[in-house]
Amino acid sequence: MTALFRRFVREDEGQDLVEYAMLIALIALAVVAAVSGLATAIGGQYTTITTSAPLTSGS
Repeated sequence: MTALFRRFVREDEGQDLVEYAMLIALIALAVVAAVSGLATAIGGQYTTITTSAPLTSGS
């Protein structure tokens, strides 16, 4: 039982995969936050443009 516990503590074969998964999740979270902020800013610009642009008539 002690040998099994020592082997479990020393083995780190799956550690890299977990680290990469956590890194990808962090990057994805940052991208979602950035895109959300960018979408809000672009929407605000479109609102500003449509409210300040004069309406043209068809004549």
